[in-house]
Amino acid sequence: MAPSVSKMLSTPPYHAYYTWRRRLLPQETAASPNPSPASRRIAPPLRCCRCACSRSPARRFVPICASASDRAGATTAALVEAEEEAELDGPPMVQLSSDILRTELSLLKADAPPAGGDSSLGITALEDQDSEDGRHSGGRETAAYPAAMNGMQRSVVRGLPRWDSGNVTEQLWNFTWPAAIATLHPSLLPVAVLGFFSKLVVFAVGPLVGDLVSSLPRIPAYRSLTVIQTAAHLVSAAMVTYAFTVPRAPAASALLLRPWFATLVASTAVDRLSCVSLGVIAERDFVVQLAGEGRPIALARANAALSRVDLLCETAGASIFAVLLSRNHPLTCVRLSCAVSLCSLPLLFFLGGAMNRLADGILDRSASAGPAPLERPGRHGSAAVGKAWETIRHGWTEYLRQPVLPASLAYVLVCFNVALAPGALMTTFLIHLGVSASVLGAFGGSSAVVGILATFVTPYLVKELGILKAGAAGLVAQSALLGAAVVVFVTGPVSRRGALFAFLGFIVASRLGHMAYSVIGLQVVQTGNPMGKAKLIGATEIAVASLAELAMMAVAVVAGDAAHFGCLAALSAASVAAAACLFCAWLANPTDDLRRLFPC
Repeated sequence: MAPSVSKMLSTPPYHAYYTWRRRLLPQETAASPNPSPASRRIAPPLRCCRCACSRSPARRFVPICASASDRAGATTAALVEAEEEAELDGPPMVQLSSDILRTELSLLKADAPPAGGDSSLGITALEDQDSEDGRHSGGRETAAYPAAMNGMQRSVVRGLPRWDSGNVTEQLWNFTWPAAIATLHPSLLPVAVLGFFSKLVVFAVGPLVGDLVSSLPRIPAYRSLTVIQTAAHLVSAAMVTYAFTVPRAPAASALLLRPWFATLVASTAVDRLSCVSLGVIAERDFVVQLAGEGRPIALARANAALSRVDLLCETAGASIFAVLLSRNHPLTCVRLSCAVSLCSLPLLFFLGGAMNRLADGILDRSASAGPAPLERPGRHGSAAVGKAWETIRHGWTEYLRQPVLPASLAYVLVCFNVALAPGALMTTFLIHLGVSASVLGAFGGSSAVVGILATFVTPYLVKELGILKAGAAGLVAQSALLGAAVVVFVTGPVSRRGALFAFLGFIVASRLGHMAYSVIGLQVVQTGNPMGKAKLIGATEIAVASLAELAMMAVAVVAGDAAHFGCLAALSAASVAAAACLFCAWLANPTDDLRRLFPC
């Protein structure tokens, strides 16, 4: 009885634990010279972790919080051992752990990042912990920053220049400038030349821009590119307006030699390059960061939601274009587009900062990671050229080494389709056929509506077939519908109303498969590439896609006249069929990387 009473009156086990802890912690942490009433206790009430009770007399309570051992390392192991020895000598005591204890113990480690610092190690640890928490608590379906993700969707609606033109202003401009150029001269050549040089610049400089934006802070890079794009847009609009004030060129070749056209080519190329760069930042970085790593369902929902918003903006742009062009001169559309661009610029600055604040400042940092960054170009021109070439070569190397290369190449083959899709060549061709502005607007708007429908159908396809088979189904459907459109174009003159509507109807229906693969293929590439290389590989992929479009624009330049549009249509349909064959062959012969990334 006496020994039992002695044990009950002795110092409890946690007294030795806190005494040992005070010896390890710094003086200012262990005891404050002027403690406040809230801090007079040695430690605040601690939250209980899950504990596994054992009936063994040697170990009554075993903590199973794996994150404690991961964060505290050997120090936590020593704590557990000291607690077990104390428990053997005393009555059963439940030892509790807390995040506060793990944080304080992590301060004892020599390699711990400084508090409040902008250490990449700390950022990575936080992202890993977010991913781990998401996997264990069902967070795979919830974005890491839902408020910031909603803010990004609102910014897309109000004007965020995403990947190829994701807002009302961009869509209005994309419909307006081909109509204006087609009014100046009845030929495909001017529009084809503008598209050719735009794709050439993106192909040549795309990887370099991707590496540059990866080395810059995200928000300043986004704002700078927004200003550049707006300035290029205004210059292009000024050149188009000036072209209507000078005498018309007698031939298409003479129009290409005008100084205003050369300036228009340069400004259009800069506009396209900045738009591609903004697309890489938004699509390959912002969305993944806000959705959170290790959250595939949240990422899929974010991609689908943003694509849906993008297509809504496309519908609005096409509708506004149809109304304006049916009642006014093309220059009215050009002026309206400029006014909206200028008014939306301050709003874009504000929305970018608001989105970053909602994401706890995670977008303030640059996204460069992985191997050591390349040195900046030196003073000598030869060194600068050498470094630029090395960056471009590095981008191509990383692109070719990615484990999901066939999915990316299938997207590149789809980009060969520049004729059978709502775009500059199709708009110019329909204007040359004498199609009314209302039909043009209905064609663009219905294509966007079908794309929106695809964003709702795609999740069901993924659920029933799996992500890879759903992507293959989208490509096969698009290929079949475009083949039917080519058959209609070849068998009957599309100048007849019935044949024209059937031709356009098949193209509109094909947008269902196109958008389905766009959403699925995007997530496949996002999943297969690490965050540190996402923007470099994304910019290189867009450069390769621009090479495909460049080749088709070269064919359009050679063809020159709208009478040769059938050849462009046949080549476009054949490229989509090749993409479907490539993707299906990849699925039929899966690699180890494919099984590892997509085990289902």
